Amino acid sequence: MKPYLKYTLALVFSLSLLTGCDNGFDEVNTNKVDPTFLAPSMVLNKAIINTNYLDGFGTLGMLTYNFGIVQQIITPYGSSLSGANYDQINGSNTPLVWTNFYRNVLKQLVAVLEQTKGEPLQSNTYNAARIWKAYVFMILTDTYGDIPYFQAGQGYTTEIITPKYDAQQDIYKDILKELDEASAALTTTQTPVVTDILYGGDVAKWKKLGYSFMLRAGMRLTKVDPATAESYVKKAVAGGVLQSNADNSTLRHTAIYNNYIANHLAAREKTNFYLAAPFVNYLKENNDPRLPIFAVRYVGAKGGQEQVDARATSDPKQQIGMPMGYNDVSITTVLAQNGVASLWDFSQVNLTTVLKLDAPEFHITYAQVQLLLAEAAVRGWVSGTAADYFAKGVRANLEQMASYGSTIPEATIKAYLDAHPLDTAKALDLINTQYWVASFLDGNEAFANFRRSGFPALKKNPYPGSEVKGDFIRRMPYPDSEIVVNSGSLNEAITRQGPNTLDTRVWWDKK
Repeated sequence: MKPYLKYTLALVFSLSLLTGCDNGFDEVNTNKVDPTFLAPSMVLNKAIINTNYLDGFGTLGMLTYNFGIVQQIITPYGSSLSGANYDQINGSNTPLVWTNFYRNVLKQLVAVLEQTKGEPLQSNTYNAARIWKAYVFMILTDTYGDIPYFQAGQGYTTEIITPKYDAQQDIYKDILKELDEASAALTTTQTPVVTDILYGGDVAKWKKLGYSFMLRAGMRLTKVDPATAESYVKKAVAGGVLQSNADNSTLRHTAIYNNYIANHLAAREKTNFYLAAPFVNYLKENNDPRLPIFAVRYVGAKGGQEQVDARATSDPKQQIGMPMGYNDVSITTVLAQNGVASLWDFSQVNLTTVLKLDAPEFHITYAQVQLLLAEAAVRGWVSGTAADYFAKGVRANLEQMASYGSTIPEATIKAYLDAHPLDTAKALDLINTQYWVASFLDGNEAFANFRRSGFPALKKNPYPGSEVKGDFIRRMPYPDSEIVVNSGSLNEAITRQGPNTLDTRVWWDKK
C-alpha cells in the first residue's frame, strides 16, 4: 500500500470515530427542565400577573396611599405605614408602582412585543400585549404624571438606560392610538391561545377589554380635552365594550395562589388597617347591601389579640369607620364619641368575603364601564339614557359580589335600585360616587377617577402634620433613585410639569 493512501484511510477512520462519539451529544447535554426561551404568551401572562401587587411591599403602596387618599381604608400608624393617613411623603412606599412596573411588567411586555412583532401567527399575542401595555402605562402616568414612555423598557434591546420623560399629553395620545389599533387588529381567524390567563384565548373578550380601556382613557380627558375624550368614547362604544360581568378582566386566586392584599392583611398587617369613616358612613346612610360584604367589626376588642371570631359581626348597624386625621395616640381622644372601646374596635375589611385568600382582583369591570357610559350620556356623547346606564352599573356591581361568595338576593338589589335612581340634578356626583364604591379595592382606578371627577365630595384629611398644601394628594413623587440614574430627564420633567411634590397635578387633573 502506498504511504499516502495508508494515511488517508487512517484519517477517515479517526474522523468516523469522532463523529460516532459526538452523535447525540447535544441532546444528552441539553437541560430540558431549564428552558432558554419562553413562549411569548406565557411571558404576557407573567406581565399580567405582575401588574397586581404580588409582594408585601407593593401591597403597602396601595394600602398606605391609594386607599387612604380616597378615604376607604386607613391606618392610624406611622413609620413604614405613613402616607395618605398623615398626608405625608413616605419615600419607601411612593415609588412602588414605578419600581414594579418598570423593573418587571414593562420589561416583560417589551420582550413580548419584540418577539411577536411582524409574526403573523403571533398577531393576537402581539396586540393583546399592546393593550396590556397601554393599561399599565395609564396607571403609571396617572400616578406620576410625565414619565418615560416612548423609550421605556429598551435597556435590553437598544441600550437606552436614561430614557426621556414624555409629557402626559403625548402619552395619552399614544395610549389611545395603541388601544384603537390593537383592539381592531385582534382576529378570530387564528387558533386561540388557550394558555391566556385572562380569557383563555377568547379574542372577542380581548377586543371588549381593549375598547373598555379606551373608554376609560377617553373619559380621563373630560376636563382637559373634551373633544378628544368624546371622539374616543364614541370609538370605544362602536368597537364594543364589556357586556356583562362575564367579561370582567379578572385575576383569579386559589388557596395556594393567594390574593396578596388579602394575604398581607390576614398576616402581618391584620390589626393595622381599618375602613375609613367616610366610606362606612356613606354605605350605612344609603342602606347599601354591600356594607356587610365589605366590612367586619370585632366588637369591644381592646387589642389585636381580641380580634377573634367570637367578637366578629358584619351587621351594618354595628359598623363604625375610623375617622380621618388621627394617629394611634390622638385617636384615643375620640373613642368614646365614636362608640368604640379602642382603635382595634373600628370596622375592618372583611377577610372572609372581598379579601378572603382566594378572592379575585379586577382590572376593569362591566359595572365601571356602565357608570362611565352614564357620565358620557350626561355629556351627550353616547345614545341611551344616563339613568339606564347608571342602574345597570350599580346592579352589575351588586351582582359582582357573588364572585366573593356573597350573592345579594334579587329582591334586595331591586329595592336598592328603586331607592337610588339617578337624580339628573346631581348626576355627576351620584355616578362617580357609585364608581368610587364599585372600584373598592381597585386603588389605582379609584384614585384616578376621584381626581378626574372631583367625586365623591370628600373632606380634606384634617391631620395636623399634613405636608399637602391643597385639599388632597394629587400624585406620587418620582423615586429618589431617578435623581441618581436619570437626573437630566427627571429635571426636564419637573421643569415642565411642576414641583416633585404630592400637590402637583398631572396634565389631565385640572381644577
